[in-house]
Amino acid sequence: MIRMKQAVTGAALLLLAVGCTPIEDHERTSRSTLVIGIDVSGSFESSGNYEDAIEFASHYLYGHLQGLGELRKPTAVFVGAVGGERPGEPKSFQPIHAFRDKSPEQITSLLRENFPPQDGFTDFNAFFERVATLVKRQNLVLAPLNIIVLSDGVPDVSRSQSDDQRYSSIDVSDLEYLSRNVTVRLLYAPPTVAVAWEQQIDRQRVRIWTVDDQVMPGWREQMNRTTDDGEEGGALWQWMHEIVDFRVRSRVI
Repeated sequence: MIRMKQAVTGAALLLLAVGCTPIEDHERTSRSTLVIGIDVSGSFESSGNYEDAIEFASHYLYGHLQGLGELRKPTAVFVGAVGGERPGEPKSFQPIHAFRDKSPEQITSLLRENFPPQDGFTDFNAFFERVATLVKRQNLVLAPLNIIVLSDGVPDVSRSQSDDQRYSSIDVSDLEYLSRNVTVRLLYAPPTVAVAWEQQIDRQRVRIWTVDDQVMPGWREQMNRTTDDGEEGGALWQWMHEIVDFRVRSRVI
């Protein structure tokens, strides 16, 4: 009888352990991909927002990699340039390993070194195409994809295109079926450009969220503030979560 009770108890504990394991593994391995594109064109630098964008990106990366506040910790991170000396020029991406275990200041130095504003052409289509290729090659398809674009949002157009075609020519079709959750977030664009991205870019499943250049500098004000519940320095991560990482609804087709 004792042995039978021990066997039953052991079996119950085993079932409990087996039943709990998938939940823990799922939480630990839930995949998500973060891609950051930095506009390295001279036009973005001349807007006066390049330096602020670099420092914001370093804190944004740090906060997400550490999973601070309510920021989601990604399982894959890539940082690349939006720019080139000619249309369609491919650019390399720095992987998550380049930023792990680094302070915001160290990440800032790394970004300045790797992404100086020296290019003369802003090609968002080449960037989005490269992101799609990278996601497929790294077998990251189906994982939620968050794309941050630090730019004034103004694409260079060919002479045959009018100003009305400037934004409608931005092509995000390569991103459409990479995941059920693909969001492109444009930061530091003027308000009129932000609205053009939201209204003129043709898309079906890709979600677009913008935070204009009049709002973005507000991140600095949050660095030394505490949250409502008294968490020291946590206001910055809360601001990022509520302002930048806002959950965008699917567009009604």
